[in-house]
Amino acid sequence: QVQLVEFGGDLVQAGGSLRLSCAASGRVFSMNAMGWYRQAPGKQREMVATITSGGWRNYADSVKGRFTISRDNAKNTVYLQMNSLKPEDTVVYYCNANIRTNALGPSYTYWGQGTQVTVSS
Repeated sequence: QVQLVEFGGDLVQAGGSLRLSCAASGRVFSMNAMGWYRQAPGKQREMVATITSGGWRNYADSVKGRFTISRDNAKNTVYLQMNSLKPEDTVVYYCNANIRTNALGPSYTYWGQGTQVTVSS
């Protein structure tokens, strides 16, 4: 069994910074793409940033230049550094990872439980 646990959500003033972390635990053999998504109440979950196993990054236009995704493969962890936060960044953030639990089987996508980020104006 694999679990993704997020840390770092908090209340911050506009213009401030936060760093989210998401660590995978359990039967992790290898990790492929990892990412951060967010979802506001009543809206669809949207991609914020993704990073492949080779380090290629992709960002939503709304966060380009402000957010940076990174990963530490030795720690099975993905990070999201969020700078210049805006009130509209206030939502629940979810991490996501495509994980293989053994050398022969397929990979599956797992989700964290979500962490709340609140940006006050």
